[in-house]
Amino acid sequence: MIYTEICKLLNIKYPIFQGGMAQISDAKLAAAVSEAGGLGVIASGNSPPALVKSEIHKIRELTDKPFGVNVMLLSPHVEEVSQLLVEEKVPVIITGAGNPGKYMRIWKEAGIKVVPVVPSVAFAKHFEKLGADAIICEGTEAGGHVGEITTMCITPQVVDAVKIPVVAAGGIGDGRGIAAAFCLGAKGVQVGTRFILAKECRVHQNYKDKVIKANDTATVVTGRKTGHPVRVLKNRLANQFRELEKNNASVEEMEELGRGKLYQAAVLGDVVYGSVMSGQIAGLLSKEQSCKEIIVEMFEEAEKIMKNLAGGNNE
Repeated sequence: MIYTEICKLLNIKYPIFQGGMAQISDAKLAAAVSEAGGLGVIASGNSPPALVKSEIHKIRELTDKPFGVNVMLLSPHVEEVSQLLVEEKVPVIITGAGNPGKYMRIWKEAGIKVVPVVPSVAFAKHFEKLGADAIICEGTEAGGHVGEITTMCITPQVVDAVKIPVVAAGGIGDGRGIAAAFCLGAKGVQVGTRFILAKECRVHQNYKDKVIKANDTATVVTGRKTGHPVRVLKNRLANQFRELEKNNASVEEMEELGRGKLYQAAVLGDVVYGSVMSGQIAGLLSKEQSCKEIIVEMFEEAEKIMKNLAGGNNE
């Protein structure tokens, strides 16, 4: 079985993180991933502290395994959520959409493992100096907020630039992707889109169905002008964004168009005018499975590939 520094660091069986997807990654999904041997992650998103606290208490009722909370540093509640996670003594914090330096000291003093998501080598080196325990380097293939560099390019560069373990994210949806990430030097992977199709994921069925029906060219990146580009499945909302961009609309206009649209898709099931965030790997995915089935299937495939690469099976 594949066992890496990430497994040892976080006390998990498989070196896989479930992506912290706002409006999607709740306690039920995260608990199922943790129970299956990965690191389940609750997405705090823009949620107020009371809701985040409730989800933390729920996951502790569902599992005694390690879990993480994803902190979106652009959230208006980030100060309160940051303190809450210290009070709740969460095992792992994953950060995105900003610099966690302001909170790193109190998190580390509380004994929390901190793993920032980065889009570049410069950020990876900076966060390592701040005391990060590991780094998630995320390629532009990922769903939701994305950078510009592909996973295949960013992963080996970050691996070479830092001494702490690196987790690869973006465009990973099966054992082949996991094996490729390890060949690039990663010690773990983060998977988001495939877990949308987990039976334990409570995202609206319309959202799941749209992911299942997606092909290789089904996604598009919108909102680059805002400085926070987002990869989504193509629909009428995406077309509206592209029209605004074409006409040089203001950042304020684009932000207003996007307000509340993820909730509209993930919770209400509007996949026409809602924001259906998804990675490019969606075209590879075609079925719903339990979290355990997903993880076991992916790692059995990855182990077989790596064994063959090592010359252990010449079939």
